[in-house]
Amino acid sequence: MSEQVNVIGGGLAGAEAAWQLATRGINVKLYDMKPHKRSPAHKSDGLAELVCSNSLRSDDAMYNAVGLLHQEMRQAKSLIMESADKNKVPAGGALAVDREGFSAYITEKLQSHPLIEIIAKEITELPKSEEGLSIIATGPLTSGTLAASISEAIGGEKLSFYDAIAPVIYKESIDFEKAWYQSRYDKGDKFDYINCPLDKEQYYAFVEELLAGEKVEFHDFETPTYFDGCLPVEVMAERGKDTLMYGPMKPVGLTNPHTGERPYAVVQLRQDNKEDTLRNMVGFQTKLKHGEQMRIFRTIPGLENAVFARLGGIHKNTFIKSPILLDDFLRLKKMPHIMFAGQITGCEGYVESASIGWLAGYFAAEIIRGNTPHMPPRETAFGCQLAHLQDDTDIEHYQPMNINFGLFPELPKVETSKGKLRYLKGTEKKAALSARALKALEGWLDEIG
Repeated sequence: MSEQVNVIGGGLAGAEAAWQLATRGINVKLYDMKPHKRSPAHKSDGLAELVCSNSLRSDDAMYNAVGLLHQEMRQAKSLIMESADKNKVPAGGALAVDREGFSAYITEKLQSHPLIEIIAKEITELPKSEEGLSIIATGPLTSGTLAASISEAIGGEKLSFYDAIAPVIYKESIDFEKAWYQSRYDKGDKFDYINCPLDKEQYYAFVEELLAGEKVEFHDFETPTYFDGCLPVEVMAERGKDTLMYGPMKPVGLTNPHTGERPYAVVQLRQDNKEDTLRNMVGFQTKLKHGEQMRIFRTIPGLENAVFARLGGIHKNTFIKSPILLDDFLRLKKMPHIMFAGQITGCEGYVESASIGWLAGYFAAEIIRGNTPHMPPRETAFGCQLAHLQDDTDIEHYQPMNINFGLFPELPKVETSKGKLRYLKGTEKKAALSARALKALEGWLDEIG
């Protein structure tokens, strides 16, 4: 196999993948359709353009999962983090950047690397095997022609063009003095669903809040057609105040063990990951603003102190069902000369996207040289990002996910001063998860050189 890799897409994931390949001595052809053509969201000709916010979110490596990922990326010599640190602007505890300087720095570094050739060309179909190993890193706004080629290769039902995301909650923040485990009519495992009950007054007050809540407007390039099975919860409420009771909040087949009665309405939470640390609000995809979601959804009995790992939304985002399509090294199982990286795999966020680009670059370099890549430890943020792309627990509802502490393996119990065992919680738990991750990362980076 030729020691050359094609990287398609010059966003954060593609830029990071190209850099990791080149710094490992692999020749790279980096294809980007700018400046000849731009997506509706892109405005500049530079690589690694930030199309929305200029914030990479929290930079707290001890108590915030994305801050931990920042630190892991720094230690792994990420080009994206190098540029972010050199172009940061004041933003309190967040890492925000001068977006033009950020893009310009990365563009210059890639242009000046002797092993990277940047080709301004739109790729409209998946490369053939004789063209060598290729990484598809075209992001959430993949062009229609390439998306059609991907869809043909993988089966259209495995390619999504819009996120329809329901909020995800840390299970440990649910109040089981009010909530309980039960599947409707006791079908299946009783632990499949957690139920939060509402009485008649609570239900109609909740619907009024949904109707009055502030909504996010779609961008000009986002014009989704809603399907009846995937309506935003507030759109369902607009169709009639009782609509939700006959939809996701129907109480039939359930008995509240705290009262012995059937609730007037119910919110169900479905398991979202293998560790069962995260629970998904069934049928609650929404365009409510994030602050409104937290305020309104915390009026639901049992969720008053809910901590959200992910908030809901609906927006244009091309992504594949990675857990059933990709192998451990991000290669398409049916076409192993094709790899995927970045948001198209089902991660969410700038740094998350770049981290999957980093892994794709490392994996590709090892594969090209006939080596078996070493997987990042499951305890690291890198490992947790990859684990999400491999978790087929609920593949029918697979959705992009930001890095969060709910994706990390549980810590062992610790002994209290009274000799009892307990799980760590809150900031104590986050600090312990971060410390464990950074220690594991150090060993892995030493191992892979």
